[in-house]
Amino acid sequence: MLRYLNLALLVAYPVAWCAPLMRAGLLPLFGLSEISVMTGLQSLWASDVFLALVVTVFALFAPYLKTIGLALLHWDLLSPRCLPALRVLGKLAMADIFLIALYITLTKGIGVGRIEVAWGLYLLTACILASMWIGLRTEQKRDTRTTVSDSET
Repeated sequence: MLRYLNLALLVAYPVAWCAPLMRAGLLPLFGLSEISVMTGLQSLWASDVFLALVVTVFALFAPYLKTIGLALLHWDLLSPRCLPALRVLGKLAMADIFLIALYITLTKGIGVGRIEVAWGLYLLTACILASMWIGLRTEQKRDTRTTVSDSET
């Protein structure tokens, strides 16, 4: 089951990246524009290339590489010795949720604009939580197999 749930994340992540995370507007009188991970990255690439590169690594590459690594591990195409590296990728992937939370907090704290959370934020959060759970369960299963094989020898 972990295999297939993890493979589902390979589809769910790109959907979450394109889905609206929030709707933001300057003042209550003006319309709200939808912001997704992709639109945020596009505007970041136009203004600050270094920060855009860092956020791209954390928001796109880290979670996707972790998911691919776990899929390879589940199908016995990758050594279990790679689990520590996948754990690090998982920690890096949490940075995007922190950035979104920081953005919402700052905007609401200033009180100038208006922010409404959209369905994409929940989908992205679900993807990351599912990925964390799959990673933990994979480690537990590998630890159980290692303990059983060690006790048999």
